[in-house]
Amino acid sequence: MEKYTIEIPIQKFQLNELSDEERFWIDTAVISAKQAYAPYSEFYVGAVVVLANGKIVTGNNQENIAYPSGMCAERVALYYAGARYPDVPVKAIVIVAVKDGVVQKNISPCGSCRQVLLETETRFKQPVRVYLGGNEETHIIDSAEALLPVSFKSF
Repeated sequence: MEKYTIEIPIQKFQLNELSDEERFWIDTAVISAKQAYAPYSEFYVGAVVVLANGKIVTGNNQENIAYPSGMCAERVALYYAGARYPDVPVKAIVIVAVKDGVVQKNISPCGSCRQVLLETETRFKQPVRVYLGGNEETHIIDSAEALLPVSFKSF
């Protein structure tokens, strides 16, 4: 038997350490989160997809009483980007959660969103930088593949 460990490199930044552009993305994700339709969980998530051509696409979670018919913010934004700009690679995604009007600590995408992010990387043959925005700090992962190291494509 062989045993090995998978490590995920994560960088942690205070908000004031980010560039103006990165802070704009986070602020935009917060605005998007506050526009989510989340009457059941009251947990509002916003996502910003940054495309290689400089365009920004937003998404937010859309709940439905017929659970699991809703959709996460990440997939809303990624699917819209894919539909609207099918040939433009995704450069980064920013994810932020808001509860009771307050930005929460960093959250991470669910497994389905991680798989969609990984497929986006595979499709365009380049990494997608993942920003997990929070109320005090932002965690940055240089590739979505790091979030799902044992994936369908790995074996």
